[in-house]
Amino acid sequence: MELAKIERVYTSYAKIYDQIFGKVFHEGRQSVVRNLNVQPDEKILEVGIGTGLALPMYPRHCQIVGIDFSEGMLDKAKQRAAEHRMGHVQLHRMDAGAMEFKDDSFDTVVAAYVVTAVPDYRKVVSEMIRVCRPGGRIIMLNHFSNDNKVIAAMEKVISPFTKHLGWRTDLALKTVLEGTPLHVARKQNVNPLQLWALVECVNEKNVNGKTHINGVKNGNAAAAYAHINGTHLPEHANGQALG
Repeated sequence: MELAKIERVYTSYAKIYDQIFGKVFHEGRQSVVRNLNVQPDEKILEVGIGTGLALPMYPRHCQIVGIDFSEGMLDKAKQRAAEHRMGHVQLHRMDAGAMEFKDDSFDTVVAAYVVTAVPDYRKVVSEMIRVCRPGGRIIMLNHFSNDNKVIAAMEKVISPFTKHLGWRTDLALKTVLEGTPLHVARKQNVNPLQLWALVECVNEKNVNGKTHINGVKNGNAAAAYAHINGTHLPEHANGQALG
């Protein structure tokens, strides 16, 4: 998938996106924001902001920056932000694989329905890790290939066709996380038929040669994040490690 082609596809979706995809993906977006436990003045980056459907869900006591490469989608997001008088929101046209932000600029990075809709998910994930501070959260909401071998094989077959629609179906979560300093704090299935996964990770990238969260493994990172940041960890967010 080439970036220019993806931009054309999603700009063509802009006028109808909310009507067609809004309700289908609403539950997932709501689940992301509801479980964030956003702190006052927390800096949040939403990668692939689209038409800004999630913007009204965020509390106004945080700072939100949204980016998207599709000019058409971004125009809709800007309209929504203006209509809701969101002075705490900034929107920019930007390539998620080459962000213009400084290192460690954000406390939390959210990517909803993004990693399977970009030319190179490795670049995007790498950039999310770079701009997210050590110990911060990176949250991905996405369809990942099924653990069932039969279903996964079917997803691999149809993926070349769905790429023309703007996304792929054959990308596994383990593949996305492999070789990264991201550790899963929580994972749950959302949206109709539970075909999409909400994955919350803690960014354990190294700083000056030292791991920011020492010794944290998958399934325990949520508690580590809460401890470091002084936040309350919801009972249902006690971590589900990847098998």
